[in-house]
Amino acid sequence: MFVAWPLYVLHAAFTGISLAVAAFFHWTAGFAFSAGLVDYVLSLKNPVANQPLMLLVEGLVMAVIYYFGFNFAIKKFNLMTPGREAEDAVDEDTAGVETDATDDKFMVQAKRIYAAIGGKDNIKVIDNCTTRLRLQLEDTANVNQSAIKAAGTAGINVLDKTNIQIIIGTEVQFVADALKELYNHNTPIATSTPEQAAAPVEAPVDSDINSGETDVFYAVANGELIDIENVDDPTFAQKMLGDGYAVIPTDGKIVAPVDGTVMTVFPTKHAIGIKTTNGLEVLVHMGIDTVELNGAPFAVAVEEGQTIKHGDLLATVDLNQITAAGKKTAMMVIITNMPAVDYIKFNAMSTTVAADAVALKATTK
Repeated sequence: MFVAWPLYVLHAAFTGISLAVAAFFHWTAGFAFSAGLVDYVLSLKNPVANQPLMLLVEGLVMAVIYYFGFNFAIKKFNLMTPGREAEDAVDEDTAGVETDATDDKFMVQAKRIYAAIGGKDNIKVIDNCTTRLRLQLEDTANVNQSAIKAAGTAGINVLDKTNIQIIIGTEVQFVADALKELYNHNTPIATSTPEQAAAPVEAPVDSDINSGETDVFYAVANGELIDIENVDDPTFAQKMLGDGYAVIPTDGKIVAPVDGTVMTVFPTKHAIGIKTTNGLEVLVHMGIDTVELNGAPFAVAVEEGQTIKHGDLLATVDLNQITAAGKKTAMMVIITNMPAVDYIKFNAMSTTVAADAVALKATTK
């Protein structure tokens, strides 16, 4: 009804035909309540019913009509039923660049993105934040979104005619550096086969995961604990990077949400990467779009390689400075390697909590 409404119109026509045939031959069932299987079986002895077994025969005939009718309509009019969305298909004329054995996974991904956004001729500015490429292009209409997704990205946000964000994840800096290298060397775009363009970039298997273990995550600050879907940023809200939660803080003391090791402190100080004791990779992202503040509101209290316990001070944040800059203060905690998670149990959201309140429990596969 919602993704391919013409099929619903066709369904209405087929239903009308089916009812007309049944009425013409007086095939009826004595349904009393639910029109379900139990009612149908009982109707076999119901004096109101007339040749109810013929309804099964008609059903088989209509199943064939439905199948071939829908199949014809879907292909004839290119209806975007689930699994056939345009964004999931890679065009046959997808452009690419040649890769070689010396390219690491970041360069391979960068080359595919470089080709998909139109190469140097369509690029104006290459920038990045903690998780995404921030690109200014001549025209975002020239971007092949299917090829970008096939390159193994987490998602795409087209902001306007010239600005686009490509969600990579916490390794975005390496992809951005490779993309800048391609741009600076004016690397030409070559033609690749559809199979090359469609082959996704496979993520390496993490051997550090302790299977079947549970990590307990605590609120990252005092304030209101909210569902990640309610933060004012589509990349996080749509869980492109992973699942988690956020806290709207009432003070600037930001603490470790989980036991683990500090893996990354981003140069702009607005985000910290943590690996839990069981191997889950966690991103603590302080504020929304605060990368633009160049670290000014943040005083980070940890360093890379440091072992931490939940409740240890990660950073002190000047919330007033973030607000004055027109940014949101949501402190987000995201599990970025969700394929390693078996299940998550959340505590109640939209509640006022202390920093030591349990927010969720995540069990590894």
